[in-house]
Amino acid sequence: MQAMKAARHSRAVPKRTAASSEDGATGEPALSPVAQRFILHWGEMGSRWGVNRTVAQIHALLYLGARPMHADEISIALGVARSNVSNSLKELQNWNLVRSVHLLGDRRDHFETSGDIWELFRTVVRERKSREFDPTARMLRDLLNDPGAGLEPAVSRQRIAAMATLMESLSSWADEMLRMEPDTLMKIMKLGAKIQTFVRGKADS
Repeated sequence: MQAMKAARHSRAVPKRTAASSEDGATGEPALSPVAQRFILHWGEMGSRWGVNRTVAQIHALLYLGARPMHADEISIALGVARSNVSNSLKELQNWNLVRSVHLLGDRRDHFETSGDIWELFRTVVRERKSREFDPTARMLRDLLNDPGAGLEPAVSRQRIAAMATLMESLSSWADEMLRMEPDTLMKIMKLGAKIQTFVRGKADS
């Protein structure tokens, strides 16, 4: 039964609709159809990226919001349990995607996320790199330095070495990208697209 309840919470959809009245507790207008579509899609994409659906939906709700929200508001807006909201907010804080703020006259914690999409992108890249990418690169290099690596077949050592080289190169590239200002990064991306178009044109001629 607990597993079934958890599954229902993870697939929860926003309850507040544009046709419904304003929320009596907050006086805030209901979620519009556009907001609902955005939040639902972000939740679906989050699950495909290995992120809990509710975690992704809360982040999407805060990203669209014009003001910080407290946990009870989030729970009502998305139609998920208060405990689920609390756990999801902790996860988002661990990823540095959500911060806690306080409002005058209100003792409750409120939560907000950055409205700068480039800042969010860099935060996600930085966190995933430190949690997943860098440990893998270190593990591969440790394997190559292990005395027992010499006993492995040559083809195995070559493939591990090739993977380690690729991971380290990509890690260095990501570090450089994270240091750049958004405008500079956009120029590089546009330049790269032009180079790819030119190369494809030369190959087709």
